[in-house]
Amino acid sequence: MKYLIAGLGNPGYKYEKTRHNIGFMTLDALAKASNVSFEAAKLGEITKLKHKGRTLILLKPNTFMNLSGKAVQYWLTKEKIPLENLLVVTDDLALPYGSVRMRTKGSDGGHNGLKDIQLLLNTSQYPRIRFGVGSEFKQGSQVDYVLGEWNIDEANLLTERLEHLIKMIENFTTIGAARTMSEFNNK
Repeated sequence: MKYLIAGLGNPGYKYEKTRHNIGFMTLDALAKASNVSFEAAKLGEITKLKHKGRTLILLKPNTFMNLSGKAVQYWLTKEKIPLENLLVVTDDLALPYGSVRMRTKGSDGGHNGLKDIQLLLNTSQYPRIRFGVGSEFKQGSQVDYVLGEWNIDEANLLTERLEHLIKMIENFTTIGAARTMSEFNNK
């Protein structure tokens, strides 16, 4: 069984440690823990790993956040992966820092990466994990906030939160979305 795990972010060193790149950071941590490396591929960076008999294809789109749908659509089609085996990992301003929430469907919540994926897939019915980055910004400073780097307190908790996200991804592929949501949401 194959799964496409798409971590959303922006390519390039400039964005590497920003809140908006939690999807990339999560997949980097999973790849490192699995002793695999990303390689440049069409519309992104890709690596594959095995987990309990499943093949996980990790995708970091290089199309920038707002055009993530093109890469997700391409790799779903190329690898013949059903929509229910797609999992998107992204940031969420509406959740407090470090909280996580998996859903199997839903709106884009104003997130341009999710908006583009939904537009190109023509559905909002696909699994996603949202990682709370908080909303500690002044009105009109949302872009600067999500493209800003983690503060010291956030950075200190990031390793533990990334481990939690990795467990969620692995469990999604083995026990399914419903049980993963029950066991991991908001913990």
